[in-house]
Amino acid sequence: MLDRYFLRELAQTVAATAIVLLAIMSGTSFAHVLQQVANGSFPASVMFQVLGLNMLDGLTTLLPLSAFLGVLLGLGRMYRESEMHVLASSGMGATGLLRPMAILSLAVALLVGTVSLWLGPWAARTSDALVAAANRSVIAAGLDAGRFTELPGKGGIIFVDQLSRDGSQLGNTFIATERVGKDKVPHVKLVTGKTGQLYQESDGNGRFLALHAGWQYEIPLGADNWRKMQYERNDASLSSIQSDNSDEDPAHSLGTLALLRVETGDARAEFAWRTIAPAMTLVLLMLALPLSRATPREPRFGRLLLAVLSFYLYYLLLALCRGQIIKGHWHHAGPMWMVSFLVFGLAAWMFRSQYIERRPRKAAA
Repeated sequence: MLDRYFLRELAQTVAATAIVLLAIMSGTSFAHVLQQVANGSFPASVMFQVLGLNMLDGLTTLLPLSAFLGVLLGLGRMYRESEMHVLASSGMGATGLLRPMAILSLAVALLVGTVSLWLGPWAARTSDALVAAANRSVIAAGLDAGRFTELPGKGGIIFVDQLSRDGSQLGNTFIATERVGKDKVPHVKLVTGKTGQLYQESDGNGRFLALHAGWQYEIPLGADNWRKMQYERNDASLSSIQSDNSDEDPAHSLGTLALLRVETGDARAEFAWRTIAPAMTLVLLMLALPLSRATPREPRFGRLLLAVLSFYLYYLLLALCRGQIIKGHWHHAGPMWMVSFLVFGLAAWMFRSQYIERRPRKAAA
């Protein structure tokens, strides 16, 4: 009966905490995705798909933190309202709290392991595939029919009145660019065409826009020697559009089994981080047990501040170990597991010291 009560209360608090943190993360991710769309990294048509996949990938860190804070808040409320003290006086010992916590910890660790080992890499690969597919289309530049759009890489301004669904076929097209000529005089180049078509080089790197049946004007600013030319076909190079993620890690999108076949520091660090994520969940929930204990008169968020600092210290140690693996100083996740075992042992000792029977003091003679 008590197990079901603890599980229900703690699961509700963990779920509520996860929803709040997910809302915060979605706001931050949405702002970042909007910036990428504005920079021309991918079109707005895949914006929400990329956002959802990024949020799914971020669950590897969000779920352990949500479980940690949820247990802290749930048990802290029960301690402040004297529920835990009443249960302890009724004969409930440490095992009465460990049983439901073990069930909750295993469930959350299993979910985190599924996300870190499979769903997270799948989301990263799918997001990269969407961006790569968009990069092969002119609409990756944010182009929209009937609107002036700035091409990436300071490629100028483009306007089309019609655009095919895949972005490869254009209607009436207008392109304006500005450059400095050999005479050090700024020139404005205007190109028009009745139709347009996007194509790539055979290696898939270069992107070009072919305009048909149009005019080209070269206008030097401050001079009257304009140049006008009619053409049947005019090919213009477009800047390659790539993701603006400067911290993008290629190993992050690889499958877990594929990481074992890559002998690089990034791959070893990524594999170590994925395998340590479920264990990190167990360590944090064990640490939440002693840190959540509070007296009714204790400040409500005093222990919470200490718990958050403990989380960041533990997370920072794991991040430092990961950095050493990336640099090639270490070749396995042994130090990360050692840190986790030490923190788990410290948390278990703190929890045991709270429930150990204390000998009554002898009365002074």
